[in-house]
Amino acid sequence: QGGREANQVSDDYRYQDGNYEGYAPNDGYYRGGDDPAHEEDAQSDVTEGHDEDDEVYEGEYQGIPHPDDIKEKQKKRAPAVADEYRDRADLMAERMEDEEQLAHQYENIIEECGHGRFQWTLFFVLGLALMADGVEVFVVGFVLPSAEKDMCLSSSNKGMLGLIVYLGMMVGAVVLGGLADKLGRKKCLIISLAINAAFAFLSSFVQGYGFFLFCRLISGLGIGGSLPIVFAYFSEFLSREKRGEHLSWLCMFWMIGGIFASAMAWSIIPHYGWGFSMGTKYHFHSWRVFVLVCSLPCIASLVALKFMPESPRFLLEIGKHDEAWMILKQVHDTNMRAKGEPERVFTVSYIKTPKQIDEFIEIQSSTGTWYQRWLVRITTTFKQVWDNVLYCLTAQYRMNTLMLAVVWFTMALSYYGLIVWFPDMIRYLQEEAYESRVKIFDEEEVSHFTFNFTLENQIHRNGEYRNDKFIGMKFKEVRFEDSLFEECYFEDVTSSETFFENCTIISTVFYNTDLYEHKFINCRLINSTFLKGKEGCHLDFEEDNDFLIYLVSFLGSLSVLPGNIISALLMDKIGRIKMIGGSMLISAVCCFFLFFGNSESAMIGWQCLFCGASIAAWNALDVITVELYPTDKRATAFGILNGLCKFGAILGNSIFASFVGITKVVPILLASSALVGGGLLALRLPETREQVLM
Repeated sequence: QGGREANQVSDDYRYQDGNYEGYAPNDGYYRGGDDPAHEEDAQSDVTEGHDEDDEVYEGEYQGIPHPDDIKEKQKKRAPAVADEYRDRADLMAERMEDEEQLAHQYENIIEECGHGRFQWTLFFVLGLALMADGVEVFVVGFVLPSAEKDMCLSSSNKGMLGLIVYLGMMVGAVVLGGLADKLGRKKCLIISLAINAAFAFLSSFVQGYGFFLFCRLISGLGIGGSLPIVFAYFSEFLSREKRGEHLSWLCMFWMIGGIFASAMAWSIIPHYGWGFSMGTKYHFHSWRVFVLVCSLPCIASLVALKFMPESPRFLLEIGKHDEAWMILKQVHDTNMRAKGEPERVFTVSYIKTPKQIDEFIEIQSSTGTWYQRWLVRITTTFKQVWDNVLYCLTAQYRMNTLMLAVVWFTMALSYYGLIVWFPDMIRYLQEEAYESRVKIFDEEEVSHFTFNFTLENQIHRNGEYRNDKFIGMKFKEVRFEDSLFEECYFEDVTSSETFFENCTIISTVFYNTDLYEHKFINCRLINSTFLKGKEGCHLDFEEDNDFLIYLVSFLGSLSVLPGNIISALLMDKIGRIKMIGGSMLISAVCCFFLFFGNSESAMIGWQCLFCGASIAAWNALDVITVELYPTDKRATAFGILNGLCKFGAILGNSIFASFVGITKVVPILLASSALVGGGLLALRLPETREQVLM
């Protein structure tokens, strides 16, 4: 009881009727409290300064009073009980009370600091990191058509390359998001961006499929970890009135990343000559230049982040009062100078810090040999991260976490599934139109003729070719069925989707061609010779419809602009819950119109409509996830939910792609039902627009 009384009287900032004693009015000038002793301390420590003529003036801060110094006199009035003799539940209860008081005081401090140049600078720095995440989602899809020929990829390898980035993002979001609550927002964001930049840069140079796959996996791990940190980091510099709107504006950089990737792919990849070769083994083609360019936003954000401070809210959470005060003063002074009011004084002298209950960890990690200390730090840190993960499932947060998990998962399953399904359906419609124009030749007889031109989209049945030469030519989508080749000569021939079925080939020579064994299906080869076959895979043909795929992605990214603007302007007016529910239900309605998408232009139009309608739900999900969890669990919870989102993306990509060319009913019904279920469940979440960040 004596300990509780001591702690009660030692608290300088008692929260009464929604305000803190000792906190100055927000008019830009310092006023002392009613306590004469406190006013005397304030005059000596806070408001007394000297100018060049040694004149005393008001408003210059001369030192940072530490909480222990401020409470020292009060502690002498009652006997204190050492923390090691107190029950852990009491310590946790005291910490919870401290955190509640800190949350309201911090909101007042951020309001005094204002919203200005500092927040806008941080906005663009973190926006580049979010832009890098948007770029990463599109990179593999754009390079896949070129990379599959450059690295001889099979269908299974192509599928793995498409999913490996999401797998890395899923792991990175959980691990690095959890570490951000223990090591700091800035430090973990720098680690995430450095990992992404290094391995994205390296992946543009590696030649083997296995190493390229590994680089994209680690690159995805890095960029996946940046997403939860970016939103947690930026939200802790925003006041309650600005948080929803400006976090929504920040989401626009994901759209900018998609536009950037589409534009760069369109302008770089088709230029096959933009590269170089070193011998016959090393080739640096244009798609590798594109991968290199796509790492630039991440590198730019990494460099700019070095000049930004750590989150003061995080520093206060771990008891670093002085550092947090200095950063908040920097925010205040930067904004006041930008507004033309440099004389405005930062009036805060003391900020509440929560009770620290893990001091023994620092003592333990400072003893023993260096590897023992590192082992203790690493194991302790990951234990704390795991405890944070479990904390999100405690009674206080269990229902919110489970409902958010379902909403994140259903949104990701539908959105990412359809985002892959749209381009695949467009390719399928193009292939159907291409196949409808096929030319069929029956029972043709050709002898003593030289083919030195391209044969494309043709079927030759029951033909006879005697003493013919095929020199310096290309086959594209050509099939020979039940045909005879006798004493023919093939030299310097390249082919794409070309096959010989049930053919008889007699006394024929193949020299420097890519007509490999698998292209002869049930054929009889009699006295035929294969000499010096082409090595490796070759980009033999420019795809005429590649530009359309880039255009589809470009328009899909651009179409979210109206949704971004609307969500940013209305986020704080109609609330997060109505925004999520309304956006998901409207997106579900858009899915039903896909039944009428029987042409390329119709599919592009419905894709744009769906993306524009769904972006508001994504923005509101980001905002409410940040606001529902306390500071020491915020990035962890966001990382868990975002990792689940990437798992939904993997499932969506796999499921929806398997129905291309088979049926549209299953993907459309699956997407719309998931959106309806998630949207209705989202309406049961608590509204957070009026609450402060805990």
